[in-house]
Amino acid sequence: MKQLLTLSIVFVLGTLSSVAQNPASFTNIRQERRANTIVPPKPIEKTTFAEFQFLETDFTHDFGSIPEGPKVKYEFKFFNVGTEPLIITNAQASCGCTSPVFSKEPVLPGKMGTIMVEYTTEGHLGNFNKSIYLTSNAKVPNGLPTFELFVKGIVLASRKDERKP
Repeated sequence: MKQLLTLSIVFVLGTLSSVAQNPASFTNIRQERRANTIVPPKPIEKTTFAEFQFLETDFTHDFGSIPEGPKVKYEFKFFNVGTEPLIITNAQASCGCTSPVFSKEPVLPGKMGTIMVEYTTEGHLGNFNKSIYLTSNAKVPNGLPTFELFVKGIVLASRKDERKP
């Protein structure tokens, strides 16, 4: 009986001394206690941005067949469906025959804005497909740096007046 008691005491003391000499085990115990402590979550930052929503689903206006000579215009209309004011800083066309005009005023969330595009038909016979690149603070699909609009059509040769003798 004394041997069993002595063996038990030696076992308990041996276990305690091995834990005492391994500070990592105390560290693990402390980390487990911290893990069980409830830590309040960090506040979620509200994402804010401006965003275009154009009435043209493919961002394209087709002028169709038009006679050579006059300038043709089209007004692209869009809404800011974002949460911040939408500010267009630049609108640039792919060539000099196309000129975009935009408002420098911010378009507030839920409000409508416009971009007027004018195409010069004089001297530009045949098919055309031009791009207008918008630089703004708006969220752009696919993470592109600019938003792209298009105008297209066919410029037909104008008929000269036929004079009757």
